Amino acid sequence: MFSIRKLGAIGRTYRHLNRYHRILRVLFKYGFNDLIDRLHIDQYLESGLQMINRKPREQIARLSRPERLRLVFEELGPTFIKLGQLLSTRPDLIPADFLDELSKLQDEIPPFAADEVRAIFREELGRYPEEIFQYFDSEPLAAASIGQVHRARMDNGVQVAVKVQRPGIENVIAVDLEILAHIAKLMEQYLEEAQGHQPMAIVHEFARSLSREIDFSVELANMQRFARQFEHNPAISVPRVYPELSTERVLVMEYVLGIKSSRVDELRGQGYDLALIAERGANLVMEQIFVHGFFHADPHPGNVFILPGNVVCFIDFGQMGRLSLKDREDFTDLVLDLVAGNEQNLVAGVLKVTVQLGEIDREGLGRDLVGLLDMYLYRPLDQLQAGKILQDLLDLISRHKLSFKPSFYQMLKALTTVEGLGLMLDPKLELIRLAEPFMRKIRLGRLRPGRLLAEFSATGASYLDLFRDLPEEARSILHLLRAGRFRLEFEHRGLKSLTVALDRVSNRISFAIVLAALIIGSSLILHSGLPPLWHGIPIIGLIGFIVAGLMGIRLLFSILRHSRM
Repeated sequence: MFSIRKLGAIGRTYRHLNRYHRILRVLFKYGFNDLIDRLHIDQYLESGLQMINRKPREQIARLSRPERLRLVFEELGPTFIKLGQLLSTRPDLIPADFLDELSKLQDEIPPFAADEVRAIFREELGRYPEEIFQYFDSEPLAAASIGQVHRARMDNGVQVAVKVQRPGIENVIAVDLEILAHIAKLMEQYLEEAQGHQPMAIVHEFARSLSREIDFSVELANMQRFARQFEHNPAISVPRVYPELSTERVLVMEYVLGIKSSRVDELRGQGYDLALIAERGANLVMEQIFVHGFFHADPHPGNVFILPGNVVCFIDFGQMGRLSLKDREDFTDLVLDLVAGNEQNLVAGVLKVTVQLGEIDREGLGRDLVGLLDMYLYRPLDQLQAGKILQDLLDLISRHKLSFKPSFYQMLKALTTVEGLGLMLDPKLELIRLAEPFMRKIRLGRLRPGRLLAEFSATGASYLDLFRDLPEEARSILHLLRAGRFRLEFEHRGLKSLTVALDRVSNRISFAIVLAALIIGSSLILHSGLPPLWHGIPIIGLIGFIVAGLMGIRLLFSILRHSRM
C-alpha cells in the first residue's frame, strides 16, 4: 500500500526534485504554463525554473488543450497514464472533451529485458523461469506500464500466461504520487474551482487503487473470487490461476485460446452466434454488479475473449469494482423511478447516490429530472441506449453540484462499455430490457421475511447500543465542561486567496527591507575604506552591492512575471 504523507511543506518533495522538474518541463512543453503560474509552484521550486523553455513548439500549440493533456500523461509514464485513465471515467471532475481524449490513452510501452525477467523470478520464487517451466518465451506477448506478459508451458503441457511486474515500478509510482499529492494540495489552496472536488482525496483514492493494481496477489485473489461467483455458470470461463507459482510481482494463469470480442468478422466467419454473445456478455456484467456487487471494472473488447460454444471469457482482473447491497438498492430505486416516471421519488433518489459539493436547488434539480424524463420516457424501448441516458444523468447532477460516489463511476463505466461492445456484436441489443429483471429482483429482495427480520434485529441492536452508551458519553461531556476543556471548532472558508496575497506582500516587503539594508551597509563600508581593498575599493562593500543587484533583479523579474507591479 502506497503511503502519502501529509505534505504541509515542500521539504519531502525536494527529495524528488529532478522528477518534479521533469514534470514541469513536460507541462511547459505542452503549453500548461498558465496552470503552473496559478499554482505558484515557483515559490517552492524557483531554482532552475527560469532555465525551462516555457513556449510550446508551433506544431504542439496547434493541438487542442485536451489533446495536449493526453500527450502530457503519455510522456510522463505509468503513474500519469493510470491517472488519466481514472479521470476519463469521472465526468464530474473534467469536461466531456477531456473525457473523450483521455479515454484514448495508450498503456503500451517498450518491454523490459529478458535478464530482468529472470532476475525477478529468482528474487520472487528462488528459481529462474526455465527451471520452473518446460518452455518459457523470453519475448513478451504484450507490455504495459505495470508489467508484461510472457507465454509459457508447464511440465504437464498446459499453456500458461505469465505476468511479470516491471522492475522498479513501485519506486517510480511512489515518487510520482508524492509529487501529485503536493500538486493536489496547491490546487486546493489556489484553485477555487477545484476545492469542492477535494483533489487530495482523489490522489489518496488513486494511490489505494494503484496499490491494489500493482500487487499481483490482489489480482490473483480477484480471479479466485470471480471464479467462485460463476463456478456453476457454463456461459462464462475464468482463467485458472496457479497460486503456488504466483507472488506480488509474478502471476501465472491459464493461457486463453479464444477470439477477441472486437473481431466481429472473424467470429461471424467461424459460426459464432453474435446476438447470443452480446446478450450473454451484458447479462454476465449485470449479474456481477446487481447480484454479487463485485464486478470487472474494465470490460473493454481487449479484455473479453470468446471461446467455442459462445462462452465469454474475461481477462485482466487488476481493476475490480465493489458495490454494497445498500448502494445497489439505492441505484436500482433511482433507475426504476426514472423508467417508471416517478417524479416524486427522483430528487430523493438522486441525493441518496450522490455527494453534495455545494448548495442544492432541490426545485431546480426536480425540474431538470422531469425534463430528462420527458426526453426518454415516451420513446420505444429499442430506441433507448443506457449509455446515453446515464451520460445525460451525469451531466445533470454535475450541473447541480452533485457527484456520484466513486464506486458508482466504475459501475457506470462497466455498463456503458459492455453496452458499446454488445451493440458492436448485435445492433439490436437492449441493455435496459436486460437490466430490468436484475433490478426488480433487488427491489423484491427487500421484502423477504428473512431480510426484514435481519434488518429489524440490526436496527434494534444499534438502538440498544446507543442507549447503553448514552450515560457514559454524557458523563464524558460534563467532565470536559467541568474541567474547562470543552472546545467548539470553527472552520473559515474562502480566505485562502487573501492569505496567499498577504503572504506574497509580506515576503516582498521583507525582501525589500533586506535589500535596502544591504545597499546602505555596503555604502557605509565603501566610504569607510575598510580593507581588504581592490583598486582602492573595499571588497566586502563591492560584494554587498553585487548581491544587492542580483536580489533586486530577481525581485523585479518575479513581479514582472506575475504581471503585478
